[in-house]
Amino acid sequence: MLKGLGALGDMAGMMKKAQEMQSKMAELQESLATMTVVGESGAGLVKATATAKGELTALDIDPTIFDPNEKEVVEDLILAAIKEAQKKATEKHQEEMGKLTEGLGLPADMKLPF
Repeated sequence: MLKGLGALGDMAGMMKKAQEMQSKMAELQESLATMTVVGESGAGLVKATATAKGELTALDIDPTIFDPNEKEVVEDLILAAIKEAQKKATEKHQEEMGKLTEGLGLPADMKLPF
């Protein structure tokens, strides 16, 4: 299509790849907002659900842990479940970004601004 244009042809190809990457990045961002991960603590007594973007969407607490004398334990379990969900969200986000950069021929460890 742009043969014989030398560097100009290369620039057009790079622009096309950049547009493709931008489109795929937008799709990935939408996808990350719907992917969910679950963090658990206390052998499943507390479960925190988050999107792969890290937004906490649900918290499930088994009512058997509500003992007024164990308030600190319950708080710790809730925090632990939320932290695990956030960690899993970060890992899922990185995994999906890695798939995107790999598909575009970019280094897997390339840090994109998203």
